[in-house]
Amino acid sequence: MSTNIFLVPTDYSKVADCAINHAVKLAQTLNGEITLLHVVAKEKDVAENEVKLKNIADEISKVNTIKTNYVVRVGNIFDDIGKVASEIKAQLIIMGTHGMKGFQHITGSYALKVITNSKVPFIVVQQRNIREGYSKIILPLELAKETKQKIAITISMAKYFHSKIYVFSPLETDEYLKNSATRNLNYTKSEMQIHKIPFEIATAEKSGNFVKQLLQYAARVDADLITMLNIQDIGLAEFIAGPDEQQIITNESQIPVLCLNPVNVTVSKGSVLFT
Repeated sequence: MSTNIFLVPTDYSKVADCAINHAVKLAQTLNGEITLLHVVAKEKDVAENEVKLKNIADEISKVNTIKTNYVVRVGNIFDDIGKVASEIKAQLIIMGTHGMKGFQHITGSYALKVITNSKVPFIVVQQRNIREGYSKIILPLELAKETKQKIAITISMAKYFHSKIYVFSPLETDEYLKNSATRNLNYTKSEMQIHKIPFEIATAEKSGNFVKQLLQYAARVDADLITMLNIQDIGLAEFIAGPDEQQIITNESQIPVLCLNPVNVTVSKGSVLFT
């Protein structure tokens, strides 16, 4: 069995520390190791940050008995987070997001740009720390054809963390869209039953404002994770428009979000995210 590698970009902030805590839990659960990444603007800043990252990596390894590597890269966060993830063959990137602006600090809109430039899935966190794992996962059902990829990966995550999946479906009044939503829902039920994943299903109470209703539902069930598609050509899935895409990642309940670029993720029936 190969080792799962989890990449954590860090700017030494509290939200980056929170991302490290999430990565530690993932590594413990999934037979993994961690690689820390700091991106600098100039070559002269490399040596100082290598010392800083080495100290953090050594402490993580010592306290948690998890192999922890580090990389300092000259460049920019938008290009280099995804590049490093590909180079080290990371299974997942765990990244903090917050409201500060600057070269290193990653806001909600910056986070989306970083995610779009990567072939590797992300878990985006704020300052809410990880609990025992991701025992309650919210699975929003879009009408996009790529939704099946997200369902497979969500099931994969649920198996490792013994999670219950909370399926949230839009309320559609248009007959065509209603039929599409029903087909997606039936497929999802079937997959949950095949893989023996506990689940429950809820439907939005009204058409429109799907993101707002989704986040209210996630807060109500006290979710540990929300899964989200990032469809590059249109920003996000069809039900998200404009500022709503940031609203999910920077949700008020600070629920972590698993973000997938389906165009770059090949998922077949029965496949898993982790080895």
